[in-house]
Amino acid sequence: MQSFYALSNRLNLSNILPNKITIWKLRNNNPLRKSYINNNIKSQEYDALIKITVEMSKYLYPYIREILQSKEDPKKNSVIWNDFHKRFIELINERFNINSMKVKKLLTKSENDEIIIKSLLTLSLCISNEGSEKLKHFLFNF
Repeated sequence: MQSFYALSNRLNLSNILPNKITIWKLRNNNPLRKSYINNNIKSQEYDALIKITVEMSKYLYPYIREILQSKEDPKKNSVIWNDFHKRFIELINERFNINSMKVKKLLTKSENDEIIIKSLLTLSLCISNEGSEKLKHFLFNF
């Protein structure tokens, strides 16, 4: 798995995302994160992050598909879903502001399964030619 920075270089986005610090600052622009910094993100930076995410989705598609299939048949593959779900919750607790109502929703078992499945389905659909547009649409409606 390549880093955001390596992918940005491979996708010829180095003029928009010239270094790791720029990418880190953009990640911290998320108001749900603990280390939230309110910067105005430029549309070209947003588009670059979308392109990187779509590229990562292509790489991770077999894993995403396996996770979704394990959710469909919990008796057969519950270990995969449970491991993914556990890691998802760990990352939320580690990196996000758990006092936020939206983050609390992500941590609620009844709520987060739906959000996780919807997010994974969207990422799996992002591997198509229109992947960037699909992801933008999902994020605007989140």
